[in-house]
Amino acid sequence: MKTQLSNSETKELMKSLEANYHLKNILNKKDIVVREDNLLKINNKVLFFFYKEGQMEKLIPTLKLIIELCERIKETNSLNEIKNQGETNNIKQTSLKTITVDKGAVKFVVNGADIMRPGITKIDEGIQKGEVVIILEETHQKPISICVSEASSEELKAMTQGRVLTNIHFVGDSVWKSS
Repeated sequence: MKTQLSNSETKELMKSLEANYHLKNILNKKDIVVREDNLLKINNKVLFFFYKEGQMEKLIPTLKLIIELCERIKETNSLNEIKNQGETNNIKQTSLKTITVDKGAVKFVVNGADIMRPGITKIDEGIQKGEVVIILEETHQKPISICVSEASSEELKAMTQGRVLTNIHFVGDSVWKSS
């Protein structure tokens, strides 16, 4: 079902994105925002999807949006380095935390597999159980998946085996193809 958001709903969405993800300038009042099934389109471009967790729906940025933000920040970093104004860390500009997986896990993750503890090489501090995290591949530090954590970062570090992250969006899935 396709539904266009009203101006007041768009304003609320803008506030929510800034509060939840520290995302600014993703949309403005004049943008056309449409919800189509579990996708949120801004000016006909899929930038977010809804993930249903129990009775609650969470609005999650797509991997393509995360990658685009990383590229924008890299460009800004290059300009800042030229101007000697310091550096900014790519994904850290949002409130999303990251977990890095080794080369061996990549082919499984991009085919939709949940993530097992042995494939993880780096875990951000402060991750809570049920929190949405971005999965990076180790070699190039590129986002390849968005997952929900099954444990806190402290618990993840203490674990040595088992499924620890539920894969909810990955390169090549239906959300990726529609964005």
